[in-house]
Amino acid sequence: MISNKILNILVCPVTKSRLYFNKDTNELISLPARLAYKIKDEIPVMLESEARELDADEYEKLKKIFLK
Repeated sequence: MISNKILNILVCPVTKSRLYFNKDTNELISLPARLAYKIKDEIPVMLESEARELDADEYEKLKKIFLK
């Protein structure tokens, strides 16, 4: 789990947009970049090369959750 304080400070390194915490996958989600950043040992790995791309279905699902 990542603290809200950290979550409010971090932005996507690609788009500089807000990140959302996905507790199911323990990842930070950048909707504009369609990327998921891993969190290892409570430390976000904020490298684009290490990020996972969101497929279309997952993107739509997460968009509905986070952009209510």
